Amino acid sequence: MKIRDVMTRNAQTISPEQSIREAADLMARIDSGALLVNEGDRLVGMVTDRDITIRAVAQGLGSDTPVRKVMTGNIRYCFEDEDVQHVAQNMADIQVRRLPVLNREKRLIGVVSLGNIASSNDAKTSDTVLQGVTEAH
Repeated sequence: MKIRDVMTRNAQTISPEQSIREAADLMARIDSGALLVNEGDRLVGMVTDRDITIRAVAQGLGSDTPVRKVMTGNIRYCFEDEDVQHVAQNMADIQVRRLPVLNREKRLIGVVSLGNIASSNDAKTSDTVLQGVTEAH
């Protein structure tokens, strides 16, 4: 089974120039703790509720602070044609709960999460990613 078969399409994105208030508002509306950051048609980062809390609020930055200042750049990703087991192992190894999914032209087409992997109905794959991501280092 390929990642394209289990991923979530039409992932919500935000621009790096939008404010962290806009990011937090969008997270609240879609009930998500993370947003992918797109500049034009290129993935440039990810911003999480934790990024906003630790890198902005705790540092005294205002709600008009651009997402670019608090986002994580150089994020890991996978390709839509990769095998689910391979991506699950990678997610476990690097201990991430979600990965952006790109096509081979490196354009964002979706996101894969622990929930998507669990829904693949492959117990071995689900166990791989869940054990790796929840393992303490």
